[in-house]
Amino acid sequence: VQLVESGGGLVPAGGSLRLSCAASGFTFDEGVIAWFRQAPGKEREGVSCIRPSDAVTFLANSVKGRFTILSDKDKNMVYLQMDSLKPEDTATYYCAADGNEYPCLRAVLGRGILRTEYESWGQGTQVVVSS
Repeated sequence: VQLVESGGGLVPAGGSLRLSCAASGFTFDEGVIAWFRQAPGKEREGVSCIRPSDAVTFLANSVKGRFTILSDKDKNMVYLQMDSLKPEDTATYYCAADGNEYPCLRAVLGRGILRTEYESWGQGTQVVVSS
């Protein structure tokens, strides 16, 4: 599986960005894809995930109501639409995938998005939100 993120950049607070994750070698009918982010000096945290086969999705509380995750199976793409951006959203954003169908469902059931449950990772795209 190869994951390539794009769409990061510099945006003022209140603005929007749409991150894209191109997933090759990934079976959209079987696995899950997540977005993580890591700010300087902080741990990598799970932001959102999706199980494309049935569109099960999860958003962390910190982004709920502002971010949306979408998948396009025909294009092998997953998107993270980020609206009402805040300076605290500044981070490098990573796309991650796993062939197991359960990690996103477990997130929905209360476990959150766990870094250890994702096998493949992209290189990341940087998002900077200015105040």
